[in-house]
Amino acid sequence: MNVLVLAGGLSHERDVSLRSGRRVADALRAAGLSVVEADLDARLLERLAAADVELVWPLLHGAQGEDGSVRDVLELLGVPYLGSDPRASRVAWNKAIAKTLMRRAGAATPDYVTFPQTLFRELGATALLELVTRRLGVDVVVKPLHGGSALGVTRVAVADDLPRAMMDCFAYGEVALIERAAQGTELAVSVVDLGEGPIALPAVEIVTDGPYDYDARYNPGRTEFFTPARVSASVHDAAAQLALLAHATLGLARISRTDMIVDAAGVPWFLEVNVAPGMQETSLLPLAALGAGFTLPTLYRSLVEASVAAPPPKEAPRA
Repeated sequence: MNVLVLAGGLSHERDVSLRSGRRVADALRAAGLSVVEADLDARLLERLAAADVELVWPLLHGAQGEDGSVRDVLELLGVPYLGSDPRASRVAWNKAIAKTLMRRAGAATPDYVTFPQTLFRELGATALLELVTRRLGVDVVVKPLHGGSALGVTRVAVADDLPRAMMDCFAYGEVALIERAAQGTELAVSVVDLGEGPIALPAVEIVTDGPYDYDARYNPGRTEFFTPARVSASVHDAAAQLALLAHATLGLARISRTDMIVDAAGVPWFLEVNVAPGMQETSLLPLAALGAGFTLPTLYRSLVEASVAAPPPKEAPRA
């Protein structure tokens, strides 16, 4: 079986994507598969047309890799790929749409508002942010509506820090999502489908000495991960059910990761979902897989084989 691992691209998360691609490619080779690694560049279409590729595994992070556009191209070429289809990817990529659909499905998710940068400038930052704090309170999280790896994300506890947080956010995206900060234990639950339906891997608990930002995610030492999470069996089950609900509600396929906060009452609050989870050594899905007793070569080969046998669904939910 020949697999093309697609990683890199030109997003802010290029380095993370390359490391994820390298780890997945090494694991697939260890599982006995033939692997080609490719970047998102002008030669890609030619390589896909010339190579005898049975499956593409997109490991592009950020725009292009997660907004469905590259998957659109793969569908136009008729090349099978691993993961969610373009429509479901676009739904998950937009954090506000994902939160809206999850709320309709019965999940708890922090209240939020969104502002494009143009509106923020035209209406005036001071008056607009005063309205925000009146509704959401002072303790909020500012993040790009589209994006990952915590780039442009700021936890704000003092109203005077909110304008700066907005500008930091706009450096990574044209639209900011401001949501009420959820208090509690931070968990990530990954979902995989090996051909017999989605299953939730053990929850990973994330403990940092500060915000779980880009540096804490990708540089060893600042963050501790506990797999399984140090929560009760009932909370672990509730977290797994939330991740499975996100996977189904948003029309995702084969692989996803849901980020959440569990409050003092044991209720998991949906934050966002990722259709192309990081796969490097400090990434959450590989940690969860190892915690579940999988070896990564075996798990990744099973994902590839299941994807070749059954392509992703062709319909996604409508917002």
